[in-house]
Amino acid sequence: MSGDRLRTYRGKRAFDRSPEPSGERRGSSSSRERFVIQKHDASSLHYDFRLESDGVLASWAVPKGPSTDPREKRLAIRTEDHPMDYVDFEGVIPEGGYGAGTVMVWDTGPYRNLAEAEEEGAEPPSVADQIEKGRVKVWLEGEKIAGGYALVRTRGSGDDEQWLLIKMDDEEADARRNPTSTEPDSVKTGRTLDEIRADEEEED
Repeated sequence: MSGDRLRTYRGKRAFDRSPEPSGERRGSSSSRERFVIQKHDASSLHYDFRLESDGVLASWAVPKGPSTDPREKRLAIRTEDHPMDYVDFEGVIPEGGYGAGTVMVWDTGPYRNLAEAEEEGAEPPSVADQIEKGRVKVWLEGEKIAGGYALVRTRGSGDDEQWLLIKMDDEEADARRNPTSTEPDSVKTGRTLDEIRADEEEED
């Protein structure tokens, strides 16, 4: 199943040039499902929001990054599913490759599904089911981003899907915070984008 879902991901990349994982890992080593938000300095700086779902990372590109203010609705563009090993990926995709630029693990952690069962006694819909229906509700437990978030599809399908990423109004909401500005560095290594890029150049 995950192999089929990764066909688009693999078709866009040349793994003999790119350090990105090819997708051999089939699921999380954690007992809880994980999310990752990667800061990606490609043709334009943006954030990639990814949720573990059925052995892959369902992914959205968020141009302005996540907000902790429930009043702000951030555009999120659905992209191809990524392999689970991408949850830890930090490095530089070389020029000429798809998504060329520097990638940082800006935030990561476990998450839980907030969807409720549609009928009494039934199981709540999975994240994969919610994505198909166009509305996802999750609780994130990251170092920078926490609490309830909703993803709502507004238009399109396939490569044209546009969604909104919205912070729920809960105890983790804070309109005064702006973590994309005040907490810019990697939670994995503590590095800046420039430091990640410089370290890669030194290794070459």
